Amino acid sequence: MTTSTPELVLHDHDAAGMHELRRLLLTVYTEVYAELLGNPFFAPDRFWERLEAYAKWPGFELVTGWINDELVGYTLGYTLPDRSGWWRGFRGDVAPPVLEENGRRTFAVTQLMVLPSRQRRGYARRLHDELLAGRPEERATLLVKPDNVPARTAYLSWGWRMFGRLQPFDDAPVYDSLMYDLEKGHASATG
Repeated sequence: MTTSTPELVLHDHDAAGMHELRRLLLTVYTEVYAELLGNPFFAPDRFWERLEAYAKWPGFELVTGWINDELVGYTLGYTLPDRSGWWRGFRGDVAPPVLEENGRRTFAVTQLMVLPSRQRRGYARRLHDELLAGRPEERATLLVKPDNVPARTAYLSWGWRMFGRLQPFDDAPVYDSLMYDLEKGHASATG
């Protein structure tokens, strides 16, 4: 007996589209991050504040994944602005120019999540690939919790490479900072 996986339908959204989907986006977030919601940094209101801040930057894009009428996952990011503060809190051994932003160099993937009941079916990879397809920046970066082994393993298998560590906010965890070479379609070891 063979079973088929329902087809994931992808949609691209701008900031206005993100705001229209607020309730659904937060529903997915609270299910995916259920075990961390007791930490103030992961509270849904704080999460939404971060999303609203990201949506104000140039290059913002949200990709949602749907099966029938159910939002099963999404990913989003934006282009790091000139002299971005993204790299504040960076811990790693790279030359200072590697951390300089000019408003066109780096696309920051700030979220990628799929409902737990829909994971391990290739949906995260489809969302990831759609978000990064055709990006004009040289490279992409993202942060992943070091103990999130499934996500970290997936990113590394998709061509991302370890770049360093980064604590984006004073009350945030220290994340692994990964880098991906958009021009070559694979990870960049040097950024």
